[in-house]
Amino acid sequence: MRGIGPFLKDAWQLTRPYFASSEERWSARGILAAIVAMNLMLVGLSVVLSFWRREFYNALQDKDWKAFMELLFVYRHTPSGFMPGFCEVAAIFILLSVYSVYLNQLLQIRWRRWLTRQFLHEWLADRAYYNISLTADREAVGTDNPDQRISEDLRDFTRMALTLSLDLLSNIVSLFSFIGILWGLSGAVEAFGIPIPGYMVWVALAYALVGTTLTHLVGRPLTILNFRQQRVEADFRYALVRIRENMEGIALHRGEQEEIVTLRQRFAEVIANWWQIMNRTKLLNTLTNGYAQVAVIFPVVVAAPRYFAGSMQLGGLMQTVGAFGSVQSSMSWFVDSYAQLAQWRAIVERLATFHRAIVKARAENHGGFQASVSPDGTLRLIDVTMTLPDGTKLLEGADLMLTPGHSVVITGRTGSGKSTLFRVMAGIWPFGHGTVEIPENSFFLPQRPYIPLGSLRHVITYPHAVEAFTHEEIVQALVDAGLPKLCERVGDDDNWPMRLSGGEQQRIAVARALLAKPDWIFLDEATASLDPKAEEDVYRILRTRLPNATLVSIAHRPSVAAFHDERLVFQRDEGKTGTLVTSTPVPAAGE
Repeated sequence: MRGIGPFLKDAWQLTRPYFASSEERWSARGILAAIVAMNLMLVGLSVVLSFWRREFYNALQDKDWKAFMELLFVYRHTPSGFMPGFCEVAAIFILLSVYSVYLNQLLQIRWRRWLTRQFLHEWLADRAYYNISLTADREAVGTDNPDQRISEDLRDFTRMALTLSLDLLSNIVSLFSFIGILWGLSGAVEAFGIPIPGYMVWVALAYALVGTTLTHLVGRPLTILNFRQQRVEADFRYALVRIRENMEGIALHRGEQEEIVTLRQRFAEVIANWWQIMNRTKLLNTLTNGYAQVAVIFPVVVAAPRYFAGSMQLGGLMQTVGAFGSVQSSMSWFVDSYAQLAQWRAIVERLATFHRAIVKARAENHGGFQASVSPDGTLRLIDVTMTLPDGTKLLEGADLMLTPGHSVVITGRTGSGKSTLFRVMAGIWPFGHGTVEIPENSFFLPQRPYIPLGSLRHVITYPHAVEAFTHEEIVQALVDAGLPKLCERVGDDDNWPMRLSGGEQQRIAVARALLAKPDWIFLDEATASLDPKAEEDVYRILRTRLPNATLVSIAHRPSVAAFHDERLVFQRDEGKTGTLVTSTPVPAAGE
């Protein structure tokens, strides 16, 4: 854990952008100013009530019925000045309490929405999410579970930042407001002067039971709403987890924008349910704050008959007690809030570390390889040095040129670096340097296809919009890929990553390629889950349906090699730098 200085700096860096430079900064400042003003007004009303109590109890002690009624319902001019009636003060107190919480919740969700969008954009931009998943750098400690940081930590950060800061401000103002009052009132004060009879215990118990029952009736829907909030939060987090588990597939398909659309849709459900919680909480707070305010006067009202009967004496005790309680509570703020402060500090650390990792990952993506679109449709690797995240060199100074219409199969020992070469050709590998020219209309099929959430139509057309292809085209692609049994389920929304087998998922990837009609198709063991006959059928379909497409495959089976014009061998002994060697041309399929 970092020191107090760095912690405060991190907290400020997380807080400042929203209030200083975001498009919502003026409305955010306005809402924050309103919340601060309401909290200060609540402290001011507490001070007014302190003096009101003194006048009210003096009226009780003097048995001044007129003063008692005026202080309770209207107003009265006293030696201390103009004193409003309790009903007016309580009504304002309730209104301020309800709407200060309501505006606090409103600012929380708006701030969280903005921070979530910023973190999502930065995390997915420049494939930072992919680079973070590859790094083994110790400085990246704390980037585990990015879904939790974006979903839960941002939520808790905004909530606790507002709650703690406003509570601290209110306690500071309250401390300086009441310490002078308490100083002036300090002295020997008797508690009513007579023993308190036991019947007040029963009155308090009855009052508590009534309040508890009403609170349960009003707040009961919050149980369902909070349960639903947990569900939609979990759904949102699950969508983020899916990105973490399928980073390479998203990167190869260039599906970052599609993922942002899906994530925003799921987060919109979080906001919608939160609005319902806000409105229900407003009703509950109206009751609980009203209950708390009535509790201030209720014991006095109940005890008033005995006072007017001359059975008890009263002085400035109640004001003293109230002032003492306020001062004591304010001075205990750090003790009472220590656990929350410790939790918030940990949240700030997690978010700050995560943000630094994103910045570093994006910077790494702009260094190393210089990837660009090939001007003539030829794949070129120029002076390419390819390394692992730990710096181990797989290739050094390699040159490679693959021309359109000339299909190549790449073979080599397991672990030699073939899949890493595949990622370099895709332009997504961040470790190394050199120039990579990629044909513009290229399609990449990894060994583990990415299956997004949603309908089967969305799964097949990913990363394109579902409207980009007709129903007939989608059905034909499924039939050609060997999945005719799924044609009737194109519109079904199911848990397809779990519903489809490994081989079916690879066939889905082939269907995507058939729909996209690319000029180049790169396959990294993209048919490894199929049996040899099915694998041959897939390559035959690709050759038949996309006769002008150039195939670049990483595979081992001789039957696959037969569908290519040339074989490229990645030769590399463990611990050494590898080389690319052109092997004997492979006979065409069927020869």
